[in-house]
Amino acid sequence: MSGIFKAYDIRGIYPEQLNEEIAEKIGRAFVEFLGAKKIVIGRDMRPHSEPLFKALAKGITEQGCDVIDLGLCSTPMTYHANGFLKADGSVMITASHNTKEWNGFKLCRKDDVPISGATGIADIQKLVEENNFKAADKPGTISTYDIAAEYGKFLRKFAKMDRKLKIVVDFANAMGSYEIAGIRDLFDIIPMYEPLDGNFPNHEANPLHTETLDAIRAKVKETGAEFGAAFDGDADRCGFVDDQGNIIPMDLFTALIAQDILSDRENGTVTILYDLRSSWAVRECIKENGGRPMMSRVGHAFIKQQMRENNAVFAGELSGHYYFSENYVAESQGLALIKLANLVCKTGKKVSELVKPLRKYFASGEINSKVADTKIILDKIRKKYSDGHMFELDGISVEYSDWWFNVRASNTEPFLRLIVEAKDKATMEAKRDELLALIRG
Repeated sequence: MSGIFKAYDIRGIYPEQLNEEIAEKIGRAFVEFLGAKKIVIGRDMRPHSEPLFKALAKGITEQGCDVIDLGLCSTPMTYHANGFLKADGSVMITASHNTKEWNGFKLCRKDDVPISGATGIADIQKLVEENNFKAADKPGTISTYDIAAEYGKFLRKFAKMDRKLKIVVDFANAMGSYEIAGIRDLFDIIPMYEPLDGNFPNHEANPLHTETLDAIRAKVKETGAEFGAAFDGDADRCGFVDDQGNIIPMDLFTALIAQDILSDRENGTVTILYDLRSSWAVRECIKENGGRPMMSRVGHAFIKQQMRENNAVFAGELSGHYYFSENYVAESQGLALIKLANLVCKTGKKVSELVKPLRKYFASGEINSKVADTKIILDKIRKKYSDGHMFELDGISVEYSDWWFNVRASNTEPFLRLIVEAKDKATMEAKRDELLALIRG
């Protein structure tokens, strides 16, 4: 059972690792840990999300806490409900991009502050393992609330399009159709794989695996659409494709959204976060448009905390998570889609034209290497590249005048993750190979 308690969520294979018995205990532990009186719960379309909800809600109510059942929804909708309904916490039942046999819980405190391994998941695990719960004198209640209308109203406030853009949307048979239900009429949408199906019959719901974008790339070119959007399983991540069918790197997409945000904010300096794996082009674009760029470490819990500490309005992560202060410092892919459409209408440019000036450096992408001892390798890297500008916000980052790299240890696996970027392709490839030779021995 201990294997299901991860760095950022609770996740395991159903029913071998995560089942109704464990879910009920997690519900009880969650209430005891938070001292909660009201918790909102949403869920995705996986067949086992419904029985897991019933068990989780049973545990929560047994501890005297009320449950607000959001029903089927996206993860960003759960975040919105947490803040809007002033709950003491929230749970999204989902395994996100994982395959059909997986399920899990994404946990937040009130105000959408995420609960990670270091800030509560380990404590909840301990309570579950001890299993020493005392039922409340008065059980909590279960009520339902449809957050869809409120979330749609929230999203529409940011729409500034002067026309309906024709776009292709790949729902991956998952929760993206719920994420944008309230704004569909603002677009001319060509849908792909829309019917809900937790077996994912068409492709894995993971836009980070670029092969899953082959179908939407072809459809965008075939239909002459202005761009394409491909959601992951719980719609808290999205991959975008330009009008020529080219994948927009997720860090460069951060720069696009920053342009729309900064064009609307004339007074004072606006802080925007970008994760440390992002291209130099992102930092430069934020500065050029009058913003204050700030580097962040990887991981939503860290990014959201840094956003709060620095009053940042937006943050983008290389993994396709986009965070907005307006959505209680949490993800909203519906809002990301609107911001891109705003920029297209505002500038009169095609998406490919907007991305082109950002494609000025050459990046390796993130490369994983399995190693026996990450500390030994990191010490070697510190020594070899000590002549560069080195900092250790998350792993080791070193910048030179014409190239930079970051290498960091995985939170969950014996991997080192490397990314290299340079001003020319030859330098990037040479430095990439040099670092991989050192890492892999």
